[in-house]
Amino acid sequence: MNLTCAIVDDEPLALDLLESYVNKTPFLTLDGKYSSAVQAMKELPEKRVDLLFLDIQMPQLSGMELSRLLPERVRVIFITAFEQYALEGFRVDAIDYLLKPVSYADFLKAAQKAQHWFANDHVQEAAPVAAMEQKENRSIFVKTDYKIVQIQLDSILYLEGVKDYVRIHTDDGAIMTLMSMKAMEDALPATRFIRVHRSFIVNLDRVTTI
Repeated sequence: MNLTCAIVDDEPLALDLLESYVNKTPFLTLDGKYSSAVQAMKELPEKRVDLLFLDIQMPQLSGMELSRLLPERVRVIFITAFEQYALEGFRVDAIDYLLKPVSYADFLKAAQKAQHWFANDHVQEAAPVAAMEQKENRSIFVKTDYKIVQIQLDSILYLEGVKDYVRIHTDDGAIMTLMSMKAMEDALPATRFIRVHRSFIVNLDRVTTI
């Protein structure tokens, strides 16, 4: 099965390397390469792209932010130099997550994983599966004190923005994590949590009085 793909990376050398990898992969056809997520966001909606090889840390608009704006049919393989984005990458249903410098062997393995995904008719299943996963999501993972901890959504009372951090108030106490309120808002199910102020997100299930 052949896949149409595009590449987004703000490093020229990385962009050229990924292009060479695509060109030597028989089942991949390149239909665009972009040096910024902003440029890609403007042009990708007009293209019929199946797969996006996407850098994460870019100016103005990050790859993670761009991935949330893509049509449901587009699958993403994240490529970055930073391991700390891996967890968030898988939370947005990325096909794979590759660390730079990327070898062709790792690139090909990730591309084959994407090919297998499309070959098994997951395009038609993507919307209901995503909805089911969101419904069944009962916890979030956050980084705090050099470790990643799991927090049950039922235990969260509210979240408070404190400069570059978010303080998560739970039944067991408060947890601080280096994360923006916008990123936290995107990570939480909108059916259960609402942002009532620029610095506060509340768990609707725990509201007793307004």
